[in-house]
Amino acid sequence: MAKTLQAIRGMNDCLPAQTGIWQYVEQILRETVAQYGYQEIRMPIVESTELFKRSIGEVTDIVEKEMYTFDDRNGDSLTLRPEGTASAVRAGNQHGLIYNQQQRLWYLGPMFRHERPQKGRYRQFHQFGVETYGLAGPDIDVEVIALSARLWQAFGISEQVRLEINSLGSNAARLAYKEILVAYLEAHKDALDEDSQRRMYSNPLRVLDSKNPDVQKIVSSAPKLQDHLDPESAAHFALLKERLDALGIAYTVNPNLVRGLDYYNATVFEWVTDALGAQGTVCAGGRYDGLVEQLGGKSSPAVGFAMGMERLILLLTELGLTDAVRAPVDIYVTALGDETAAYAQKVAEFCRDNTQLRIQMHCGGGNMKKQMKRADASGAKVALLLGATEMTEATVTIKYMQGEVEQSRCELSALPAQLQDYFN
Repeated sequence: MAKTLQAIRGMNDCLPAQTGIWQYVEQILRETVAQYGYQEIRMPIVESTELFKRSIGEVTDIVEKEMYTFDDRNGDSLTLRPEGTASAVRAGNQHGLIYNQQQRLWYLGPMFRHERPQKGRYRQFHQFGVETYGLAGPDIDVEVIALSARLWQAFGISEQVRLEINSLGSNAARLAYKEILVAYLEAHKDALDEDSQRRMYSNPLRVLDSKNPDVQKIVSSAPKLQDHLDPESAAHFALLKERLDALGIAYTVNPNLVRGLDYYNATVFEWVTDALGAQGTVCAGGRYDGLVEQLGGKSSPAVGFAMGMERLILLLTELGLTDAVRAPVDIYVTALGDETAAYAQKVAEFCRDNTQLRIQMHCGGGNMKKQMKRADASGAKVALLLGATEMTEATVTIKYMQGEVEQSRCELSALPAQLQDYFN
């Protein structure tokens, strides 16, 4: 007997029992970004490895340890995309969408990182993101934060997430601050863990983001980036906070929030939750004004955010907010006896022609008890019972699967209106 093949570790199938939840979440995402006038962009899954080395940074964990990279038959180094922002910028540069223009874009698709699989974090994961180009003021920063806040409202989780913000300042101010931070960390080098010692020179800001409690004690007394911002970034951040206050969007300033990707500057933010344990970040983003030029385009301001779909769905599931997702079937059509099957198919197609309801017909025969068991398992709210009498009289018996509405019979011609009344 041939060996049963399995999916690759950390790359999961999305089975029919889960796809309804995914479709529900995707629908809310699409409807919300449409309210803000954002347009969808779709990028290839495979990109040149150079794209991510130049954008994410060669000394980041993603590039050093986590990317799926391979040489194709021409010897070109290719990578399965580990995130969406770099690909969106590459596409914008390549197709002339960014220079001297304003763009509001969104994307949704699979990303790949060779991490240790754990709850809510997988090697193939799906990311939803928004990216804006050509807008430099804090008003667009506020807009993308407000958009994300509206998503939490739509999902019913506003009380379960909180917003943390920070400013990384300009590149020049950040470089000057790095020297100050490195000097401080060097004075405490022996107390740092191995990972922080490694990052101290290659990417010292990431030490601020360490989850090690001992390192956090040292970091808590470190010089604050907020105290070394350039005047322009400080003014930008002050206005950002003022606008968030005006919209009633609560936030806390987290001076250790630095984000894990090298391309960020000025505004950075995260939405975090306590409902997922250690995997607390649900959504993260910020401003990356230098990335467009870094990837070969003309200089353009940019800001956006991304969220992991698996983690969002896990949060909704943990909070019991996916239980009400609509079953995939509204109406289940049964047929008692082979001679009734043709009439049942006619009834099913008639309903599809005259309603927007989702109708599943029983196939494979069997007695009525067996068919009703299937109807119940489908999650349908209504079963149509068809036998010789219904076929002869061109009628339909309607059985309501939920509530206390009594079973009834009506003429086939009146069925669509009766169903619409019930479902509306």
